[in-house]
Amino acid sequence: MAGLSTLILLLCAAKNVVPSSSHWKPTWPSYRVPVILPQSTLNLDKPQFDAEAKLEVVSPCGPACHKSSPLPTYEEVKNYLSYETLYANGSLTETEVGIYILSNSGDGSRGKSRTKRQIYGYDSRFSIFGKDFLLNYPFSTSVKLSTGCTGTLVAEKHVLTAAHCIHDGKSYVKGAQKLRVGFLKPKLKDGSKGANITNSAMPEKMKFQWIRVKRTHVPKGWIKGNANDIGMDYDYALLELKKPHKRKFMKIGVSPPARHLPGGRIHFSGYDNDRPGNLVYRFCDVKDETYDLLYQQCDAQPGASGSGVYVRMWKRQNHKWERKIIGIFSGHQWVDMNGTPQDFNVAVRITPLKYAQICYWIKGNYLDCREG
Repeated sequence: MAGLSTLILLLCAAKNVVPSSSHWKPTWPSYRVPVILPQSTLNLDKPQFDAEAKLEVVSPCGPACHKSSPLPTYEEVKNYLSYETLYANGSLTETEVGIYILSNSGDGSRGKSRTKRQIYGYDSRFSIFGKDFLLNYPFSTSVKLSTGCTGTLVAEKHVLTAAHCIHDGKSYVKGAQKLRVGFLKPKLKDGSKGANITNSAMPEKMKFQWIRVKRTHVPKGWIKGNANDIGMDYDYALLELKKPHKRKFMKIGVSPPARHLPGGRIHFSGYDNDRPGNLVYRFCDVKDETYDLLYQQCDAQPGASGSGVYVRMWKRQNHKWERKIIGIFSGHQWVDMNGTPQDFNVAVRITPLKYAQICYWIKGNYLDCREG
């Protein structure tokens, strides 16, 4: 019973926000974020890396299905948030976690195929051209994974992406051990590598420069749950690069309710397969939501999976507008809506628990992860 009470407190943390007094602009709320800490780590056998990379995930369980699912127990949530860590040398560990609630310390913390298409009517995607856009924020935070997916820079050496780009739920995918992250860079006409670009060496087109991944974290909720419908709730992974990327990154944040999003819209950019070499931007309205998922009909193709879903809102503490990643684009779902099949694209929401986990993976100190 104590465990269930604790779980309810954890799940309700998203509602424990400080209301905004600014009615004229959407404001980032303040959340009381729980603490997730490692308890024990075990060495596992080296994986086989024999799975084919999935560039999209399809699930028949829609909003009504997820909303009717029973509340997980405290122990189940701990199991889902435990994680595997894959290292560049092929070694693998499993870490069990503990979940804790800390009071404020006065520091201000608070089933059909769509022929692999996910386009709804008129294709509303925008290909981003020109280095002035591609190399500038926020588009410069989008990177390409060597397994074919998209990722987003969320720290000096970290990339957030979808778990299915790394692990198919049973095994790690081919190429996961030697995973690389690609950054678009200008390709000079004369092959010059100098920093000073003259008229004779103007960029002709863009190319990818690759950085190896040092280690990868995947939640057990994805690995254990992929055989049923909870897996998509945990379709996220964090990559740590072998060296800093030296670009501006986008911070993660706890996903506000859809009704609090500016215009009810979300945005994301990815490397859709039907437009090779192009970064593709899109935005759209959120149609429905559960505690863990956002349902929308943003046009997307395989390859965009793993893109960071973001919004721009007012940061009251800093007195400025700020973009934050509030979810990870996962894939496509056919949903039975009153007997009529309807399809959605789905993003995994960053809940207070997921924020605490991902932030700890990045920073390694829960004290830096108390405000979502």
